[in-house]
Order: sequence, then structure tokens, then C-alpha cells
Amino acid sequence: METTVIWKEFSASLKSFIRSRIKDCDAVDDILQEVFIKIHLNIHSLKKQQSIKSWIFTIANNVIIDYFKKSNKSSNLEIEIPVIAEAEIHEEHSAKDCILPLIKNLPPTYKKAIFLSEIKGFKQAEVAQQLNISLSGAKSKIQRGRKLLQQGFIDCCNYKLNEFGYLIGEHKSKKECKICS
Repeated sequence: METTVIWKEFSASLKSFIRSRIKDCDAVDDILQEVFIKIHLNIHSLKKQQSIKSWIFTIANNVIIDYFKKSNKSSNLEIEIPVIAEAEIHEEHSAKDCILPLIKNLPPTYKKAIFLSEIKGFKQAEVAQQLNISLSGAKSKIQRGRKLLQQGFIDCCNYKLNEFGYLIGEHKSKKECKICS
């Protein structure tokens, strides 16, 4: 079987298969192209013509796995937490002024998830995609990160938890704040 025949017969279904796993349209096209290069270079190794469909989709699956491995290594997502300029610092110290320093003190796995969800406003599914982890993994990291932030406010500013689990208390001045001072 020739590569052009395989392209005509399988390219649309392969593209749908790849798109179901990768959301970046440019990456989908690149992966589809890479799959067909591998097909073209290895078509002679196919022993049974009847198993061509499974062979093609196995190649596609392997290329997708390689894509995620490469993207995990190259995008170790170093998140830059913004530094607040002196001009932006208000005379009055509020809980909002403590949030970035508290996030910066979180362990790296939680820092990235919390920064993306709470500061950047990404949905949990988007956080999962950005961090290349499962949705349940992202939810877990965000939930644990929020607990650590909550504990940070308790440690820093002597907040307490009410009976519903919400932080209550008066925010300290900047001089009394253990994180911001």
C-alpha cells in the first residue's frame, strides 16, 4: 500500500484521534505530519495489510506519547510570580498584599497550580493542561495548595477558621505581618 492511499483513507480519522488528546492545533498538525513521515519510512516493515489501521494508530499513539514527554522536559513551567513595585504598595496593608508572598513560599508543585488557578484565573482543566497532569491531579494540587495558603494566613496573620472553615480575623499591619515585613 502506498503512503498517498493511506493518507486519503486515514488522515481525517488520525487527525481526530490526535485532536482528542492534544488541544494545540499547530501541534496536532505537526504530529499528524510526523506520523505520516514514520508511516512512509516504515511501510515496508508492515507484514499484514489487514492490520494497517491498528499499525497506523499505534504509530500515532507513540508519537503523541513522545510529544508529551518532550513537552514535559522542555516546559518545566517556571512560573514567575510578579514582584510588586514600590509604587504599587498601598499605605494600608491588606490580605491581598500577602497572597503573592504566601504563594511564593509554597512547595513548587502547589505554587504552580495555585498561581495558575488563583492569580491567572485558569479553570482547573486548563491548569491540568498547562502542567501536563490529569484533571484529578490538578484538582488535588489546587485543593492542597489552598489548604497551605489557608495555613499561611493563619501562621502569618493569626487568622482563625470559623465553624464553616472560612478564615476570619483582622489583618495585621505591614510591620506585624510575618510574611510581608
